[in-house]
Amino acid sequence: MRRTAQLECWVRELFAGQFPGEVVAIEPASADASFRRYFRVRLADDTTRIVMDAPPEKEDCRPFLTIAALFREAGVHVPDVLAEDLEQGFLLLSDLGSTTYLAALQDRRQAPRLYEDANRALVAIQLASREGQLPDYDRSLLYREMCLFPDWYLVRHLGQTPDDATRQTLLAVFSTILDNNLSQKQVFVHRDYHSRNLMVVAGSSEHSLANPGILDFQDAVYGPLTYDLVSLYRDAYIEWPEEVELDHVIRYWEMARKAGLPVQSDFHDFYRDYEWMGAQRQIKVLGIFARLCHRDGKDDYLKDMPRVIGYLRRTSRRYRELQPLALLLDTLDERSSDVGYTF
Repeated sequence: MRRTAQLECWVRELFAGQFPGEVVAIEPASADASFRRYFRVRLADDTTRIVMDAPPEKEDCRPFLTIAALFREAGVHVPDVLAEDLEQGFLLLSDLGSTTYLAALQDRRQAPRLYEDANRALVAIQLASREGQLPDYDRSLLYREMCLFPDWYLVRHLGQTPDDATRQTLLAVFSTILDNNLSQKQVFVHRDYHSRNLMVVAGSSEHSLANPGILDFQDAVYGPLTYDLVSLYRDAYIEWPEEVELDHVIRYWEMARKAGLPVQSDFHDFYRDYEWMGAQRQIKVLGIFARLCHRDGKDDYLKDMPRVIGYLRRTSRRYRELQPLALLLDTLDERSSDVGYTF
């Protein structure tokens, strides 16, 4: 309550002095998987602004400001930063609306247009990539992310303590996946480029980079080219038949080649890289979802685990090098069924 009161005081002081407009209401807009919270400020003239609340002892606003500037320079639609107080951990932002891609895509007829816009924005971000501007998505970071799987998903969520053989299997599979991931060309990586972080912007014209509005980019890095693409089309929150997924991925690949991005010249090779990058992300996400549940009390993410496991199972069964992971997943499935777990 004290933190919320502090935020409300900051907002009302801003609009009493720096900005014109009378504040009518300050109401929750959304929360995410971190400690950040978002509030929507409603003004008397019916316009709105967004306030990001990022407690300084837990979150740092500066990466958000840096990456917002880089992405804005790339020509994509990110929130404008209207005011900042880094000491308190508050940012005042323009409002990109309340319609996420996830909500809009419940009408599946919207998918071709929305995903074309998302592909175009992703290509624009990748074309703007410059080495040294963002932290490297290096082997150490990618591996630490994958270690969330045994620590949080296996041990904490499933109650399965891996034996030495299982740990060796995971270590070997992780190394094989990372070898592929790190062989890919490097670009700016949003890192959570999916349907909950892309907004349908009202009034955006056809073929305009005004759509989508892009949120939650503060953890962006410089890393493998297929990472954001697989975040988008093997989304933890919405799933497509693989023939539909393939169509969208091919359209991205053709757009990227035409734009001069360093994608694989053979689509078969590109799709393999895409799937192997997806395996890294899915292993990580299972660990993150388990941690959100058991450490942070956010159990809503559990309902999305079966979708993520389905993606990982499909890829690990498809490639000979990853079949030890497929066998492990099958074994875990049998064990968890025996003790009454569901996932």
